[in-house]
Amino acid sequence: MSAKPSLIKRFFGFIWKTINGIRKLILNIIFFGIIAMIIMAMTSEEEITIEDQSALVLNLSGSIVDQKRHVDPIEAIFKQSNTDDPEAEILLADILYVIENATHDKRINSIVLKMGNLRSGGISKMTAIGDALNKFKEAGKTVVAVGNSYEQNQYFLASYANTIYLNHKGGVSLEGLSSYRMFFKTALEKMNISTHVFRVGTFKSAVEPFIRDDMSAPAKEASNALLTDLWQNFETTIATNRQIATENIVLNPQTYLAELDSVNGDSAQLAIKMNWVDELVSDESFRLAMLKTVGQEANGDSYKQISFSKYFNLVQPIPSLIEQESVGIVVAKGNILNGKQQAGQIGGESTSALLKKARFDNKVKAVVLRVDTPGGSAFASEKIRQEVIALKQAGKPVVVSMGSLAASGGYWISASADYIYATPTTLTGSIGIFGMFATFEKVLSNWGINSDGVSTSKWAGISATRELDPNISAVIQRHIEHGYHEFISLVATERNMSLEQVDRIAQGRVWSGTRAVELGLVDELGDMDSAIAKAAEMAEMVKFDTKVIEQELTTEQIFMQKMLASAATYLPVATTQSPMVEQFMGQWRTVVEQMTQFDDPNGLYMYCELCDY
Repeated sequence: MSAKPSLIKRFFGFIWKTINGIRKLILNIIFFGIIAMIIMAMTSEEEITIEDQSALVLNLSGSIVDQKRHVDPIEAIFKQSNTDDPEAEILLADILYVIENATHDKRINSIVLKMGNLRSGGISKMTAIGDALNKFKEAGKTVVAVGNSYEQNQYFLASYANTIYLNHKGGVSLEGLSSYRMFFKTALEKMNISTHVFRVGTFKSAVEPFIRDDMSAPAKEASNALLTDLWQNFETTIATNRQIATENIVLNPQTYLAELDSVNGDSAQLAIKMNWVDELVSDESFRLAMLKTVGQEANGDSYKQISFSKYFNLVQPIPSLIEQESVGIVVAKGNILNGKQQAGQIGGESTSALLKKARFDNKVKAVVLRVDTPGGSAFASEKIRQEVIALKQAGKPVVVSMGSLAASGGYWISASADYIYATPTTLTGSIGIFGMFATFEKVLSNWGINSDGVSTSKWAGISATRELDPNISAVIQRHIEHGYHEFISLVATERNMSLEQVDRIAQGRVWSGTRAVELGLVDELGDMDSAIAKAAEMAEMVKFDTKVIEQELTTEQIFMQKMLASAATYLPVATTQSPMVEQFMGQWRTVVEQMTQFDDPNGLYMYCELCDY
């Protein structure tokens, strides 16, 4: 009787040993393969050299940001193996640092802008790069742009070049700015979903898609004024850079058709005729043109050049062993959420911890808070503002540098600073507050599902499956009104204005940086350098350093990143192109993720819905 179980046991034991052996073999192959790549990378690294009179190639891909989002180290090595990843993120500070170094580097005589995979950056960040390119040109050096085609944001940056090259079969896409949204009121009614909205602010239109089938007149007024303000800046910059009339930048359809007919429907020739670009080239003719400008590289057939990433690795600053007095820089980028968040998002706890770290660092004498956010949780915003107050009470000046966005919750965390800078195209203001949730009692009732029971109070019976009591609805609205009053009171106190003055420019309305200065919401127009200089001045520092205060990686994470980054060179290039359906679904996924992330304990949000331009 025992022989058969013993045989079965031995059989399955053999199967398990075989499977386990294969598993170990595969793991060992992967493990030793990675080790081999690391060794190869460490032993075969070529020294980066720059030939005299070389071109710096700014091959910008993905998004230009103030702070990179957290990326898993394993995911990062696959991204690093593809330098043209449209989902990549590039720090604005790194780009500006590279251009500034190249301006003073005698080995670099020109910059080549390649932006085929550049997806976004915001007008403020693009303008900062453009200003750096202008300084490069003032040093007697040349900037050229080359592309198969140019989208609007890419062209804005290309307009700073001395010469713009376009492929013979390419074109320039200039269409202006727009703000269109989807509205769901009728659809929600047909599905019998009850939407409960609470808000204060004539222009606080974040909830309009759930209570209307079209954009309200106040929302249209505010959006139109904001878009006009931003577009005038955009249009004027291009017109100045290219020496063309503003009316020739975006042609109306009738004029466009007439001009297109005049060049037999050729988009590239139209770009030449309208002076949008200077020359039509193939890859080979561009290579030949650059050979005349900078010469041929010593080893190869291309022109003398060095890429953005290689040049940055060569010139990036070596951390000083001797700490000196410094201006601390804390970046608040992304949606404002509660708790601890990874880099690329603002956490009520994590961002507060960075400000607290600056407060207790004896070498940090002043702080620049770089704000680039459309807002989010009201509670988390206040937690961060409290740390700004604590810094000031500790005798450390706080200066805010607004990036592309500093609206709603972004303005809340900025309001108590000693001084506020914005760029002309910063989106700020949006001083308002809202709350919203849905109940599904009618939907369930249609399916014969009903909720019933008992509770010790009306509060305990609140549920997404039950109708909302009108009295509770009134209480929630009162909380929203109180939150709005706190918001305008805060602004009135910090900006030396009356409540009536603030209320007139608040109501959830979004303003450009230029208008915000005129209205008293911002002190001055200026970039990050202006904010750093102001912070140093307020702290009475003559000689100082800057110190970015960020979430620290563990020793193990740093080791893994460095080792895997070296090995990434030997990995195959990852595919980054996605089908149209995937891109469409990705847009919806982003919206859903943003909404599910909002977790304010009181259900109150200060968020700018108009800030996605």
